[in-house]
Amino acid sequence: MMKQLLVTGSLAFISFLCPAQENWKLTGDQDGIRSWSRKIPDSRINAVKLEAVFNTSLSGITGVIADVARYDSWVFNSRGSRLLKQVSPSELYYYSEVIFPWPATNRDFVSHIQVSQDAVTKVVTINANNVSGWEPVHPKRVRINQSNGKWTLTPISNKEVKAEYVLLVDPGGELPAWIINSFSSKGLVQTFKNLRSLLQQTKKSVVHPGIED
Repeated sequence: MMKQLLVTGSLAFISFLCPAQENWKLTGDQDGIRSWSRKIPDSRINAVKLEAVFNTSLSGITGVIADVARYDSWVFNSRGSRLLKQVSPSELYYYSEVIFPWPATNRDFVSHIQVSQDAVTKVVTINANNVSGWEPVHPKRVRINQSNGKWTLTPISNKEVKAEYVLLVDPGGELPAWIINSFSSKGLVQTFKNLRSLLQQTKKSVVHPGIED
């Protein structure tokens, strides 16, 4: 059953990334951050997409996104993020807990991050998909078994990067769909705001060694 769930989630993720099926609805446009949502067939959860331009370099923003130990300082409601395995500078596994407002139970997950860069366009792609078997299930948390995210980082200049992030996540449990969709959308907007602030503080000191600006 679990394997079937993961396969179904992966197929849904591929489906909503397909250009031929672009059907995003604009949900917000404020402070330079635009957000969209999209209904997914046979799913109660909406996919979410955000886009913004950041004053940073490709290696700078990639370095921050790949530094999972700092997620608690900018990723919305993240707690206890920690590296499980660093395969290479461009591949890792990490664990994180997500704080949910009372009376809901906190969630947690293990994610596999892979970073790649197009040699011609310099566009950086960061895929983050949940995996199982790395961390015991916590008795007081709900394990997230479907979470697929993708960053697309496009250089505008050596000082500006357009970041697009798409996410499809089902936190599980008995939460109503409208609460999940609202939580995901608002949480990601706040994450982008936090990321912008962090990049302004650290843009001169954090870089990803495998990324060419």
